[in-house]
Amino acid sequence: MQTGFKNKVVVITGGSSGIGKALVAEMLHNGASVAVCGRKKEALEVLKQEMGGALFTYVADVSVESDCKTFIAATLEHFGKIDILINNAGISMRALFKDAEVSVLKTLMDINFWGTVYCTKFALPSILANKGTIVGVSSIAGYRGLPGRTGYSASKFAMQGFLEALRTENLHTGVNVMWVCPGFTASNIRNTALNPQGQAQGDTPLEENKLMSAEQVAAEVARAIAKRKRTLVLTSQGKLTVWLSRLLPGVLDGLVFNHFKKEPGSPLQ
Repeated sequence: MQTGFKNKVVVITGGSSGIGKALVAEMLHNGASVAVCGRKKEALEVLKQEMGGALFTYVADVSVESDCKTFIAATLEHFGKIDILINNAGISMRALFKDAEVSVLKTLMDINFWGTVYCTKFALPSILANKGTIVGVSSIAGYRGLPGRTGYSASKFAMQGFLEALRTENLHTGVNVMWVCPGFTASNIRNTALNPQGQAQGDTPLEENKLMSAEQVAAEVARAIAKRKRTLVLTSQGKLTVWLSRLLPGVLDGLVFNHFKKEPGSPLQ
């Protein structure tokens, strides 16, 4: 159990499955009160039944600004404050840019980037007042563009640029701004990744049982928040990718291409 979360109010977007759901469980276990949003009412009701405790759920689509505004307002009305915001809601894609509809990239930007901007904007006054923390759940794709995932990479680069600028603006306000890059994690993000037509692909090219679990990621994120870290990059593969992207970007081009070409059903084949 991490100390420092008791009597804190934690907001988590996209918390009904995957890393988000694991974060909800982790924060409740650590003594926090938690507000979570998701697009599916049924999934949130199941989450409420499973987790119980000081959990507040709200149906909201983070790609819609008004939904984010009402979610944050409802959380403030319910708990009276916000100490920590974890922008976790996200979606991926798996298609070459030449084959993908432009609307696919726009959808990813609306959820992954603009969802972060909207929720952060509306939660910021309370977080400033409480000298709290803003977190973005990003990806290695926020450091290194990945083939077949142009929209995903763009959205995560945008998220990290936004958060880095926001962190610098708040160096002396007492607010900590950080982003975390889990690397490949066993979750449903690949099952819901969009194909060239913007439909969920419904399967995953990876052996999910060999990846870091969502629960492990959530525990690491909680530790990083408690320590008020700047960034968190998980998995040895993720750390190596970030390191190579800075020192040997040309070499990494070939390595990344070959890695993703070997995926089952890869669009690079």
